[in-house]
Amino acid sequence: MLNTTRSDNALIMLFNGAAVLVAYGMLALSLYMSPDVPLSTKGYWGIGILLLTLALVNFVKYRFDDRLSEDRIQRLEEARNERLLTEYVSDKEA
Repeated sequence: MLNTTRSDNALIMLFNGAAVLVAYGMLALSLYMSPDVPLSTKGYWGIGILLLTLALVNFVKYRFDDRLSEDRIQRLEEARNERLLTEYVSDKEA
């Protein structure tokens, strides 16, 4: 069952990656084809889009890392509580 989730995630990631590539391609084509915009402005817009993309990737990465860290801390606390309960029960039986 876990493998189906991974394949679904891979399919969704592939679809989203293709959509991003198509969007960048269409944006590059529209910038290239616009006759009224000077080349320096096109370059400026391109740099802005690149920096926005990098910022969004970093934002998602840091949110993902933060969530993983919270999950890890929660698992450690659950294991500690389970150990304390086990020790408490074994002390009561003795």
